[in-house]
Amino acid sequence: MRTRALPAAAFAAACLAAATAAAAGGTVRVQLNADIRSTTPGTNRDFNTDAVVMHVVEGLVAYREDGSVGPLLAETVALSEDGTTYMFKLRDGVSFHNGAPLTAKEVVWSLNRYLDPATEWRCRSDFDGSNGTKIEAIEAPDDATVMIRINQPSALFLGSLARIDCGMTGILHPDSVKADGTWDKPIGTGPFTFEGRTPGQSVTLKAFPTYAALPGERDGYTGNKTPLVDTVEFLVVPDDSAAKAALLAGNVDVLPDISNAAQKELSGNGALQVLTSPTMGTNVLLFQTTDPLLGNVKLRQAIAAALDIPQIVAAVTDGNAAANNSLVPSASPYYGDVEKQGFAYDPVKAKALLAEAGYNGEEIVLITNQRYTSSYDTAVFAQAMLQAAGINARLEVLEWGTQLDAYTAGKYQMMAFPYSARLDPALSFDAVMGDKAKQPRKAWDNPAAQKLLDEAKRVSDPARRQKIFDELHRMAIAEVPLIMLYNGTEVAAVAKAVEGYKPWPASMPRLFGVAVAD
Repeated sequence: MRTRALPAAAFAAACLAAATAAAAGGTVRVQLNADIRSTTPGTNRDFNTDAVVMHVVEGLVAYREDGSVGPLLAETVALSEDGTTYMFKLRDGVSFHNGAPLTAKEVVWSLNRYLDPATEWRCRSDFDGSNGTKIEAIEAPDDATVMIRINQPSALFLGSLARIDCGMTGILHPDSVKADGTWDKPIGTGPFTFEGRTPGQSVTLKAFPTYAALPGERDGYTGNKTPLVDTVEFLVVPDDSAAKAALLAGNVDVLPDISNAAQKELSGNGALQVLTSPTMGTNVLLFQTTDPLLGNVKLRQAIAAALDIPQIVAAVTDGNAAANNSLVPSASPYYGDVEKQGFAYDPVKAKALLAEAGYNGEEIVLITNQRYTSSYDTAVFAQAMLQAAGINARLEVLEWGTQLDAYTAGKYQMMAFPYSARLDPALSFDAVMGDKAKQPRKAWDNPAAQKLLDEAKRVSDPARRQKIFDELHRMAIAEVPLIMLYNGTEVAAVAKAVEGYKPWPASMPRLFGVAVAD
């Protein structure tokens, strides 16, 4: 088979080699604003679950800081001329947390497990043909080589493997599963081992003393991920005021995402560092388009016209972010003049559209939560503006897990909802697009738009992809299956003694490469 090296392979050939990590010592304590949902990569997960699990497991490839995909457990990646067969050459010297060496056998086992419907892996539909791409074969020609064949060329295959919400398709040792087939705990290759969890209180990770780190600098979820502390303790502190007090008292070292008010208060404290980074996360108002009321596009357009989105965003983010009505993140190279065109605040037009929709004051329930302050504040401002326009909007505040279940089941009318960062625009669209009958969580079910998105997943030509994203943006603005509001800014507050902590566009805390000074 003739192969051509991917850019990742060129990078790998130049600088990838195994290295042994040694922890410098100490403990870093990190706030979680809610408990994790599980320890299984990409299953029963949310932002906090991902944040913890991504320290324990690693995939064949991972996202770099700039949103590109680089090798991690794979030393090189080669792609066949027809774009359907990937050959992953594994790095030498990598071992699992139980001491077993990484071989192709565990990779094949892990991938087959993810693809088993019984696992309920979040991302199975991206690899089983439901969304176009289908893994047709996974084989191990030898202990150091994995072959994956897919049914058609895909510009997103490696990016999908690396997705954070997929658990990086983390490679696991079979001992992660009990003898009866049920889940035990993640035994991965990452810089930290899973030590234990006290539900509702904490999760403890320990440095993996024989972690095989890449050389060079930390780069997103790849690069040098050497653990520099003995222990990472994630502490569940849901209340913002309590978390801030714990930081000021020295009982917590890192608050990964603080409020705007806390940022103002803590910025002048000489004992702390306040660090910021733009993110590619998306903050949206979702519509259930199968709802008898909100299935009417005129009503959805009226709601969009009734909202002064720049004012909402300025208030919610305290000026830290700008409005963006496009699912193409504002930090993306694909964010252009078309994506800058969005919804216009027009109360007169809103009233006219309400009349055209035949709206008679029926109640519309807007679901939110108080775990994510930005979502709650967004819903409060939106409700006030909708009521001012004559729309009978009622706020329903749910516990986050309950809201997430409602989102997954598609059981809502409107919902303020945050999506974690997708570093390719096709993945941002994919998060909200799809067949509702198969995936109720999807907000935008339009076969014509889906056909365009499927093409964006296949083609690699930037000019063609730009045209696709432009057209998808225009269609989303016209159909209003959701209202995209803004991409976030991560603001972290960190004790002065913590060295090496850095926010990044994926908006996930990273505790490898982080030390605590005496």
